[in-house]
Amino acid sequence: MCDNSVFSIFPPAPAQGTVTVCEQHGGLLSSPAQSKPYNKLPGYPDVVLSGGGSSSLTHRENAKSAFLPHNETVWKRALHAWYEMGSPGVFEEIVNSSDEVPDWVAVLDKKTLTLVRWANSLHGSIFPHLSMSNEEIVTEFSPIVNWSSSPVRAFAWHPHTFKFAYALRDDSIKVHSGKSDLVPTLKHKLQKNVADLAWQPQSASVLAVACQSCVLIWHVEPTSLATRPSTSSCQVLQQNHHAPVTCLAWDPSGRILLSASPVDTSLMAWDVPMETCVPLCRLGGGGVSLLRWSPDGSKVFSATPSQLFRVWETRTWTCEVWTKCTSRCKAACWSPDGRTLLFATENEPIIYSLTFSTNIDDTSTVIGGSQSAVVSVSLAEVDLKTEDGETTKVRGLVQSMVMDRHREILAVTLHDDKGQVLPYVALFRTRTNPMLEITPCGLVQGETGEYPLHVSFQPSFDRGALLSVVWSSGALRYVPLYFIPCDEIQNAQYHQPAPPTLNGNILSPIARHT
Repeated sequence: MCDNSVFSIFPPAPAQGTVTVCEQHGGLLSSPAQSKPYNKLPGYPDVVLSGGGSSSLTHRENAKSAFLPHNETVWKRALHAWYEMGSPGVFEEIVNSSDEVPDWVAVLDKKTLTLVRWANSLHGSIFPHLSMSNEEIVTEFSPIVNWSSSPVRAFAWHPHTFKFAYALRDDSIKVHSGKSDLVPTLKHKLQKNVADLAWQPQSASVLAVACQSCVLIWHVEPTSLATRPSTSSCQVLQQNHHAPVTCLAWDPSGRILLSASPVDTSLMAWDVPMETCVPLCRLGGGGVSLLRWSPDGSKVFSATPSQLFRVWETRTWTCEVWTKCTSRCKAACWSPDGRTLLFATENEPIIYSLTFSTNIDDTSTVIGGSQSAVVSVSLAEVDLKTEDGETTKVRGLVQSMVMDRHREILAVTLHDDKGQVLPYVALFRTRTNPMLEITPCGLVQGETGEYPLHVSFQPSFDRGALLSVVWSSGALRYVPLYFIPCDEIQNAQYHQPAPPTLNGNILSPIARHT
């Protein structure tokens, strides 16, 4: 138990059998799980990725098995892998098919694969992840909980329009747009082990997909009536030894796409229309496992599978390095003004912060980061009361975190030291100006037995913040947090709309931090 844990001052946890519906008057409102449809939000589609939805797990597995080459020998599959991924693909295929080759071949092949990856990553030391299979690497470094068995493997809101996309276990991608009933399905022969999705800013139609051997760029026209767009609508961006691709990040202007692989120390900066890239290479770290481009476009955070991470400035692409973490950085997010970076490591129940100077002129190549990270939030274990008077233990290591565009809400998913994900999303109120403040808001809870796989905020929600949660049941649910952003209050630019309604309850916007 820890008296310094932020959970010691948290509001009571939701009662068993209730589901968090929204925020009202600064507090989270729950509803009995039986009182469906508690998760209905006008204008938003009902999406169930498994457990009775149209995209059920059984259907996905059947669809996947239809494309498997059941009658091909391991050597023929290795030949196909050679054409797709080069020599690493051959070794990867044999490692995945070790029961079809002699034991000595399997052992030799695994060692060779490790050596090839080590040589390609230009390192002087061996990292454990270099001997993993591609699927094991994606599972290890994906922000999606239990990626290999999850009903959803990636999820992304469009930054400007009402549109989102998600990848399923059969590597197909579904795209939902506004109130349209048309849901295009994207499939490509190279679309395997999808690990990340990213919509291009300033464009309504371009979706980047991180795959096992490449990056795919889909052009999904909003006015198209096709439910299965042709592969002619897709570009293939491929670079030797840059696979599997697990993370993508667009420049906020939409001009540059960064891609990263945990087995390649180079970031690839893609000019998508020209299908060319410039490697941004630095030795050390074992690869690149996490990317976050600051919303103001001036900086890029890149974590590695080791204890090292970097922050790049995007004018001349120089970087500063932090090396004293106790373990690899697992989650990170920027404040919308690019002044504050929050991050968490793999083995500490702590959220750290780094601040960056705003007094640097446009011609400077100095990043201006603080010399050391500050402990901003302790997530150590405490006994927390629930709304029905029971006691529950709350603690955890950070799985993922994201901040809303107004800099006022931070959402965090957690897991324990055994890897078990907590059945809550922890919400914090935040302020970044004039200094960083993080205070408790409450815990978002799903139905009994559910835990969060992915959390994100809809970037274009205009009545506060809208948290979307993909739960382990496969259900996508929305939790609206109605408030008037502080910057709109201060600038007197907010014209208050009629109070929104949800299932007959009046939810009045509130002014936060006043």
